[in-house]
Amino acid sequence: MGSGAAVSDRCKIGRFMAVKPFLTANWRYLAIVNFAVDPAILVPLVPAGTELDFENGQTFVSVVGFLFLDARLLGLPIPLHRNFEEVNLRFYVRKKSADTWRRGVVFVRELVPRRAIALVAQAFYGEHYLALPMKHAVEHADSCLRVEYSWRRGRRWEALKMTGSGEPQSIPAGSHAEFITEHYWGYTRLRHGCSEYRVDHPRWRVWPAETFQLSADIATLYGDQFDEPLNAEPRSAFIADGSPVEVHKRTVEEL
Repeated sequence: MGSGAAVSDRCKIGRFMAVKPFLTANWRYLAIVNFAVDPAILVPLVPAGTELDFENGQTFVSVVGFLFLDARLLGLPIPLHRNFEEVNLRFYVRKKSADTWRRGVVFVRELVPRRAIALVAQAFYGEHYLALPMKHAVEHADSCLRVEYSWRRGRRWEALKMTGSGEPQSIPAGSHAEFITEHYWGYTRLRHGCSEYRVDHPRWRVWPAETFQLSADIATLYGDQFDEPLNAEPRSAFIADGSPVEVHKRTVEEL
């Protein structure tokens, strides 16, 4: 009886380990600018079953621009949709699971350059994607780094720009940069519940930003409630080197 149970458990573990991630890609040159925000602004957006994640009594939102490279669904390349830009606005939550906390992010809005990408993301993850014309510029030579992610709304180009220099630095344990980057779950608020998915990647390294600029009409892009906090002085800005990532299939918890 005990031997059979052990074999059954090993089979279950084997099947679990054999499950492919839903999406794999490389996320590179992540320009991340972070703003302290009144938690009351975020409370209406918090998915059921999660709670706001605080750092030293503060809550944060981040605008993140990065390169999404070699995107694959279930291991298969996506024709004409493998490499593209993304810019998102996110905030941070946590969820109790057994005796541990799962620390995750919630996306307010995600910008991508192709409508098909937005439709797939909305269908499989329920995320708030918007397809817009986008472009990027990354210059990394002679220890100098410049990244720029731009998107066009109407006739106007908006942008997130950042520069750094030297070698990327390891992220110290317990630091503000660790709080921002070390979230490995995604949560989405649904009408009748919450969706959850895991994102796996190694620990990143970062360049502290020497200059940064967010040029956008915040109120029309993200909502009036974000206009004041995202036009204030940011708490921090840095560029993460990035890595391969695995995004797993979501599960949905209904109320």
